[in-house]
Amino acid sequence: MGNNFTITVVAENEKIGNENINLAIEEIRRIEKLLTTYKDDSQTNLINENAGIKAVNVDLEVFNLIERSIGISKITQGAFDISYGSIDKSLWNFDKTMTSLPDIITAKKMVHLIDYGNIILDKENITVFLKEKGMRIGFGGIGKGYAAEMARRLLLKNNVHSGIINASGDLAAWGLQPDESKWTIGVADPDSPNAAFSYMEISNMAVATSGNYEKFVNINGKKYSHTIDPKTGLPITGIKSVTIIAPNAEFADAMATPIAVMGIKAGLFLINQIPDLYCIIIDDDNKIYTSKNINLK
Repeated sequence: MGNNFTITVVAENEKIGNENINLAIEEIRRIEKLLTTYKDDSQTNLINENAGIKAVNVDLEVFNLIERSIGISKITQGAFDISYGSIDKSLWNFDKTMTSLPDIITAKKMVHLIDYGNIILDKENITVFLKEKGMRIGFGGIGKGYAAEMARRLLLKNNVHSGIINASGDLAAWGLQPDESKWTIGVADPDSPNAAFSYMEISNMAVATSGNYEKFVNINGKKYSHTIDPKTGLPITGIKSVTIIAPNAEFADAMATPIAVMGIKAGLFLINQIPDLYCIIIDDDNKIYTSKNINLK
């Protein structure tokens, strides 16, 4: 998935611990095979190859994930959209070869294919059809959270009552540490991502962060984040990082980027409407905004 996963479990002994860690690894690999765009035979690629041509039969698991993704698109008014794949690397590469901004007209031409309303689901036949030729879906905004959540659930079924699945900073934690205390999670400082600006004690919760320090380019002295607004095809500005806390790792992962796209006021308003969902936003001036009922240390 292009991400490092770190798996921690509390077990009776090292042998049982390692067996369970291997179970989680296999589950993450299984999900990667389904969702990746880097393998020609993945279900994601089959859907994309047949855009504008025909509906594609998929596993119920993939169908349900797409259905939930569309649900998140609806509540975020399109700020989250898995059909973002039409914005390809020719527009935003975010590496050293990128020295200038794409023009606004080119960006707008490319975003016309981004429209979750053109992802047609047939529940009876379990098929997915992308209405427009050139449309592409991708699970970059939800896939690693989904993998972490599924690995956590598998371990719980296997009587692993405590642990952490960390997917490059997006993590699911459950149970308690051996000393019966909750897990202590650091919230990354956007100006120094290897350090934490705050800590939280959590159990049976997931944390996901979207930050402009993860992938960016500097052009003419200005920092441009890899977080793209699906409506304009251009990077967002004004927000350094968004951290989401939720009971489910998939949902936490999926909500981090759209809240950054929506902006501070609209993003916090939405978060405050959804039970058991919490948020920390840091703007470009290092001002911290939090949703209701959140306690930072």
